[in-house]
Amino acid sequence: MSEEVIDTLMGHKSIREYKDKDISDEKIEKIVKAGRQAPFVSQMYSVIMEKDGDIPFGAPVLFTICVDIHKLEKMMEERDWDLITNGLTLLLFGIQDAAYMAQNMVVAAESMGLGTCYLGSPIWTARRLKEKYELPDKVMPLVQLVIGHPAENPPTRPRYPLDHVLFKEKYPELSDEDIEKAMDEMDEGYLEQDYYRKLDAMISLIDDEEDEFTYEDYSWTEHISRKWGQWYEDIDRQIDILEECGFDIRE
Repeated sequence: MSEEVIDTLMGHKSIREYKDKDISDEKIEKIVKAGRQAPFVSQMYSVIMEKDGDIPFGAPVLFTICVDIHKLEKMMEERDWDLITNGLTLLLFGIQDAAYMAQNMVVAAESMGLGTCYLGSPIWTARRLKEKYELPDKVMPLVQLVIGHPAENPPTRPRYPLDHVLFKEKYPELSDEDIEKAMDEMDEGYLEQDYYRKLDAMISLIDDEEDEFTYEDYSWTEHISRKWGQWYEDIDRQIDILEECGFDIRE
């Protein structure tokens, strides 16, 4: 792998401010073709492109990357086969296909000097997107991706230390010291960038408890803990959304 590719990957950052400048059709085609070359299980994905409308962060292009079992089923019908694999298995493999596609698109775009930002909201806004884009059953929006010419140059965001990610031979028994070391590295990195203050992104405490944190000490580990310690406890809403997209994971 060339150093240019490594530099592109290591320099990734989410861009939330874009210049009022379009992306050429030639570049868009290259980005999508690069995405198409990602490894796949069965090419169970589709991409919807939007260039008109209220695109987040003022970006010129919005892509919605979907898990797409509809095309697979239509192809199998042409071969006189019925699709009998259960919905959960198809969904999981389709998520792999769509995610690989999306990440290849990000790397391709950033290699051209463009900026990108993932939007994870489609797992909750799938009903609206299904209607907006006239998606058939068994097509589920997985993630959205804005791409454009950056109007900002933020630093790369901190990551876990390597020894908290790469485990050799087996998963270790993580000590309190191991966890605290990883937490400190993440928190110190975000505080140094003043990340959450700049975004005004402190998550409120749902139980109306008095908040002891300020932007002086509120950082990644508290943010993530509040997100996954307060939100989405009930699975029924997500199951309903999946079923409306044609994925019955209870069968």
